[in-house]
Amino acid sequence: MRPVTASVLVLCTGNVARSVMAHCMLEWLAEAEGVPLRVTTAGTHAVEGQPAGARTQAALRTVGALDEVSVGAHRSHQLAGDNVVRADLVVGMEAAHVRYVRRHHPEAAARTATLRHLCVALEPGPPRLPARVRALGLASLAADDDAGDVADPAGGDAARYAACAADLWALCQELVVRI
Repeated sequence: MRPVTASVLVLCTGNVARSVMAHCMLEWLAEAEGVPLRVTTAGTHAVEGQPAGARTQAALRTVGALDEVSVGAHRSHQLAGDNVVRADLVVGMEAAHVRYVRRHHPEAAARTATLRHLCVALEPGPPRLPARVRALGLASLAADDDAGDVADPAGGDAARYAACAADLWALCQELVVRI
């Protein structure tokens, strides 16, 4: 029997840095671990069609396993209803992203949390991912704690982007084993 592919939507603000890095990391890790996973990205305040920046690409190269990964084909995308409908799990980089989903796409509130929260709260399977996500009761959790945010490197130097990539790498490694 073919394994069921889980669908994860990764959000950041502009969809040109954090969500792009997390997308690459989650896909790479899922393939390495044999986890059937489809990852898409979007931004809560994205300008459509923007490429990922050179600092994003350079930051990925600081993670040794990802030095051959390219984000050249990426184009930013504003979060839309069809994105959240198809996702088993919506992963925000910040509590603000969770609040945005709750305001604009309330139907996805029960499937939306921050990356850091999911790395602690999501139990590894079985059962399938949708059942484990439902069990978390995400729609009723407070989304006002910004302490678990993944820092936005936008406007920062190469070191700030590399630090973000290192943080995301550790978090994505944890999330993949829980998916």
